[in-house]
Amino acid sequence: MLLWVGLGNPESSMRRHRHNVGFMAVEAIARKYGFTPWRNRFKGEVAEGRIGGQKVLLLLPMTYMNKSGESVQEAAAFYKIAPENITVFHDELDLAPGRLRIKRGGGAAGHNGLRSTDKMLGTPEYWRVRIGIGHPGAKERVHGWVLGNFTETDRQEWLERLLDRMADAAPLLADGWADQFMTKVALPEGSKG
Repeated sequence: MLLWVGLGNPESSMRRHRHNVGFMAVEAIARKYGFTPWRNRFKGEVAEGRIGGQKVLLLLPMTYMNKSGESVQEAAAFYKIAPENITVFHDELDLAPGRLRIKRGGGAAGHNGLRSTDKMLGTPEYWRVRIGIGHPGAKERVHGWVLGNFTETDRQEWLERLLDRMADAAPLLADGWADQFMTKVALPEGSKG
């Protein structure tokens, strides 16, 4: 079983925040592949389904970003899911809006959701899908930027298409083809690889 986690904050007023793009990605995957209805479990909301040949548990921690790792650790421990079978989808300030990178391990780079997950799993050696939200340009503006809503222009020009491409490419990620997943998401529709 694979555990795919979207990072975000639980309040309905925060659902459109840039910081919640991890929630948005996982929710798009659940819709695309007809996962079970969301239910409360592991200090979060979970849905189950299959992508490609893999059984996948989707998790949205409801602990707020700073304690996301509590939810991730509970789900991973219950199902005995090793870190290399966990993928965390999260916002990334240091990538341009709409860009995506995937890697296993690494530092938290100031992201409190990753910091909490590293601590609770006891290792940073899980997969991270870094979803670019861009940087506001000045350090003092970061807090308001990540906790601000995506604009209508963002949604129309890149966000919705990016989420759709991530969902379309999810079988590659489920089958362990991380680089191919990243390439497929990055290529505009109609492009030849």
